[in-house]
Amino acid sequence: MKLTPITERFILHWGEMGSRWGVNRTVAQIHALLFLSESPLTAETMAAVLHVARSNISTSLRELQSWGLVRTVHVIGDRRDHFEAHHDVREIFRVVVEERKKREIDPTLTVLRSCVTEAGKETPAAVRKRMKDTLEFLELLASVYDEVKNLPDAGFVAWLKTGLRAKKLLG
Repeated sequence: MKLTPITERFILHWGEMGSRWGVNRTVAQIHALLFLSESPLTAETMAAVLHVARSNISTSLRELQSWGLVRTVHVIGDRRDHFEAHHDVREIFRVVVEERKKREIDPTLTVLRSCVTEAGKETPAAVRKRMKDTLEFLELLASVYDEVKNLPDAGFVAWLKTGLRAKKLLG
């Protein structure tokens, strides 16, 4: 498999963006390669195309699978595992947001609820208020996400567009 200059640019940029989002660069590049690929790829092919060690590919694939962004598929006549990614960008967005909520927001909500509940007079009132305000804001975000996550694609796009129109109306 040979990358065109445009696909190479996309993959390299996806890796850079992954780094900025706290994702390992190689993990992001593998995801980009699989996202752009028209057919499932073996780990060996990915290692050759990206010039990355096979062991790094394996570790990265496990991480992508744990996020639900990549899955293993089998190809008739080939005993090796092949891998593919979601090709629908909205589905990728949903998976990433769901996983980040599960890994980051939900545990934070648990700790904040505990802190707000257990904070006594020894905790300054201003600190209690900041924690309570943070909790309320994160609970609001989580509830909006829970309402939106199951919308069909058309409903989700309509919801986003409605938000943009509302923003224009509100200035």
